[in-house]
Amino acid sequence: MSSCNRYDVPASTRRRFLESAACGFGSVALTGLANTAEEMGGTANRFHHAPRAKRVIFLFMHGGPSQVDTFDYKPELQKRDGERLPFAPAKNLDPTATNQAKLLGSPWGFSQHGQSGLWVSELFPEVAKHADDLCVVRSMQSKGQSHGQAVCMLHTGTDNFVRPSVGAWVNYGLGRENQDLPGFVSISPSASHGGPRNYGPAFLPAANQATTIGANGRLGDDASFDFLQPRSEAAIQERKLQFLRERNREHFERTKYAPAEGMIKSMEMAYRMQASAPPVIDTKDEPEYIRELYGIGDEKTDNYGRQCLLARRFAESGVRYIQVSTPNVWDQHGNLKAGHEKNSLAVDKPIAGLLTDLKQRGMLEDTLVVWSGEFGRTPIVQGKNGRDHNPQGFTVWMAGGGVKGGFAYGETDEFGYYAVKDKVHMHDLHATILHLLGLDHERLTYRYAGRDFRLTDVYGEVVDGVFA
Repeated sequence: MSSCNRYDVPASTRRRFLESAACGFGSVALTGLANTAEEMGGTANRFHHAPRAKRVIFLFMHGGPSQVDTFDYKPELQKRDGERLPFAPAKNLDPTATNQAKLLGSPWGFSQHGQSGLWVSELFPEVAKHADDLCVVRSMQSKGQSHGQAVCMLHTGTDNFVRPSVGAWVNYGLGRENQDLPGFVSISPSASHGGPRNYGPAFLPAANQATTIGANGRLGDDASFDFLQPRSEAAIQERKLQFLRERNREHFERTKYAPAEGMIKSMEMAYRMQASAPPVIDTKDEPEYIRELYGIGDEKTDNYGRQCLLARRFAESGVRYIQVSTPNVWDQHGNLKAGHEKNSLAVDKPIAGLLTDLKQRGMLEDTLVVWSGEFGRTPIVQGKNGRDHNPQGFTVWMAGGGVKGGFAYGETDEFGYYAVKDKVHMHDLHATILHLLGLDHERLTYRYAGRDFRLTDVYGEVVDGVFA
């Protein structure tokens, strides 16, 4: 098995640590000397096959948007609004809702868009203009009835264990394209339902975790990385680095176990980012028409517009995996109409702007954009006007990066409750994302605690039916 097919935990010895601490980040950062791509997570060609996409922008809709109110049109649900569901609802839901099992038609109208005629609801009028670029998977399934389980499943491939995130696997498998920027960036990640686990490395080397910017769905007018300061004079910087080397050495000698290699690499990256990151995150040089394209300046769309624009700039600068999150706002157990309308208004124009911008720059063809919540919502009513969680059948869409545009894959039943045709499990989605990036999910493994782990565990099939 070739070296690009399996990666083992690098040996860490006292001698190796002291060598690294003595001349590691000081020599790399200040003199520009480079270690091997294997050690630095660099630009080594680790593809298992020819990639269709160079990078991923993952748009996470935290809380679970309703598929039957967005991209999965169900005329029968509309027709039988108020009637009883003619089959058994899923278990582990609100017993009041499941006992009555009363169908709730969508408050929004659907219409067909583009040459493909894809159905999109009134909630996403701007995204609907890109219908011919969307690959809509309507038969998604996941594991986890609660947010904590399902969010963990979406981001790490497991609903309960601490495992590496998707972005960490991508960063580890392919390395960084740009040595002066992280390979994985998480924009405004949520602190709830897993928090750092959703962008963490778990047992993978620490250098593969995401670098975060913003928090809890907010970015702010002036984006900045926490604790990243402008470079000081070289002599002052050298004294700071020497101080850190000494502290790391003392810590290792005292504990005999410390993530020293990850600490050193993070310092190397921080040093390089002091010069490379500010021009990327400073969007003031963007022309006004681009800012308008993303909805920046409009109170309703400004925040998410800034996040999407920043995602494009990171993608353009060589970051392989960019995760953009909303807060947990899509969880409409009640007030479905008011909640979903507010949420979709905040993200519709920015997402459409991102697709337009990528396309006009020639980047959409090798950038995979993925839109997903952790699950969908039930077609039966909860309370007076809400919907409960539904991992049994929901919708994810992709665009660019080698997938078919203007295409719908899979189906749920006539009410949008259960996936019934061409089912796609979350493991299958992860396998497909890795495949589009040139990675075989069965060969991308990491030996830990005596066994080989992978993102998809022992499951997952590539959904080649969505490939262009």
